[in-house]
Amino acid sequence: MATRELFIKEFRGLPLGQITNQSSFEEKFQNETLRPILKLQNDLLIKTFQLYLNQNKINFSNYSIERKIKTIELAILKDIQFQNLIKGMVLGLFTLDEFSQYSTNTSGFNKRIRLMLIERLQSQLQLF
Repeated sequence: MATRELFIKEFRGLPLGQITNQSSFEEKFQNETLRPILKLQNDLLIKTFQLYLNQNKINFSNYSIERKIKTIELAILKDIQFQNLIKGMVLGLFTLDEFSQYSTNTSGFNKRIRLMLIERLQSQLQLF
């Protein structure tokens, strides 16, 4: 097990965002675990959203910027199947200790994952 833990931490890279003594447990987890995973998985998350658009026959390229932003938000917040797919892509790169930490506040961390992913996809509209 230790080999997997070490590999995952090295593979993901350094924490992203500022971590101080005043950082809450949730902020620390977000910056040490969630942000590096989302960054690592960025290309796969983009391809997954493109697949979502194709499967749901959404002609995204013809949408205005405002409608694209709203479509991303609604897909991630309202489509439970899509949420679960993305959540699995993130949770699969947790160490056992991180999964235990995640288990203490799943709904709060799931919300953080959704919001960070919305922001990440919306900031890369040019790729869709």
